[in-house]
Amino acid sequence: MPLESCMILLDNSEYMRNGDYIPTRLEAQQDAANLLAGAKTQSHPESTVGVSAGTDLLVSPTDDVGKILGALHGLPFKSEKPDVAASVQVASLALKHRRNKNGGQRIVLFVGSPLGDIEPRVLSKAGRQLKKNNVAIDVVVMGEVEENQEKLQELVEAANGRSDDGNRTCHLVTIPAGVLPSDVLASSPIVHGPGGGGGGGGSFAENGEAEGGGDGGVGTFADFGGVDPNMDPELAMALRVSMEEERARQERAAASSAESSGAQEESKDADMPDAETAPDAADTSNVGAGGMDLGLSEEEALLQQALAMSMNENDPQEQESGSADIAAEKPAADNDDDAAMQMALQISMQTEKESGESSGRQFQDPQFVNQLLGSLPGVDPNDPDIQNALRDVNEGDEKDEKEDGKESKK
Repeated sequence: MPLESCMILLDNSEYMRNGDYIPTRLEAQQDAANLLAGAKTQSHPESTVGVSAGTDLLVSPTDDVGKILGALHGLPFKSEKPDVAASVQVASLALKHRRNKNGGQRIVLFVGSPLGDIEPRVLSKAGRQLKKNNVAIDVVVMGEVEENQEKLQELVEAANGRSDDGNRTCHLVTIPAGVLPSDVLASSPIVHGPGGGGGGGGSFAENGEAEGGGDGGVGTFADFGGVDPNMDPELAMALRVSMEEERARQERAAASSAESSGAQEESKDADMPDAETAPDAADTSNVGAGGMDLGLSEEEALLQQALAMSMNENDPQEQESGSADIAAEKPAADNDDDAAMQMALQISMQTEKESGESSGRQFQDPQFVNQLLGSLPGVDPNDPDIQNALRDVNEGDEKDEKEDGKESKK
């Protein structure tokens, strides 16, 4: 941080006895002021800090930490409400007479009492005067937020300016009840300078306002888990390594979940064609059962099924008449069956006779017999015994034919 002279304005009214901040508002304020004084004096070797309570100047801007801490912890209570405008003017005069004129000027105002008697235009006028004198102001609200928020916002807006890097120079920080003010200020722009603080008690707006509670981000030290690497380098490095490992683990988990979801979608897409083709396969199987066994095509099988259905849809009277005609034709059908049986017997006898004659003619053919004998394993067609046997068979067949011819002539 650059060289800077800072005045800390404390609130020591009776309202600071309230216990909504642990242990009381006054002691929580002293703890936060102690943190702030240490941060300012350590940020630059020539930075100075002063302390005042209302219009009472306790310590002029100095680099003596002992004097500063003594003024902070020896603060008594007062029954009067603080006059914010007059207190700001006293602090501005103390900064005007600072020892080192080269550094910047800043006032940190703690407010824990209601400002019901002070008009917003008075605070706005005081803010414009601070801006004219190049004095920045940071306001810390501890309690009575509903009543003091808008008025103190007027003060900050009137005194607000822009730093060289474009950040606002004045900030308004609201400390929620039950939260330690030192925890919130440790991560606020009030300690780290304009643009140097993160969340702390909440998200800091462009005007420096912070709302909410709990631990938040820590600005420039967010990569080190909120620990200043200059103060404790080993702890800061350990926290940074742990955060990087956790970030890598989360990225791997996200990638694996994305891959698993993609695989599930692909499997669903692959199963859909099978489900669509299943009915078609069932239809073709049914068609095959009805018509493919007969050697028919799908169209012919479907046509036959349609004809059968149309025939089944005929009137019951036609079915009854058809059954009567069939019953009347049964005797004639029986006679026809007997005649057909006799005719079939005659045809079978003729076919057996013709087949016997044809087989006999085949065995009378020498070429056929030689080919048949040559196909048998271990048989020589040229064997004299086989040739004599075949000759005797042929001669016997010729004699039988001659005798049949003579009998037919008689």
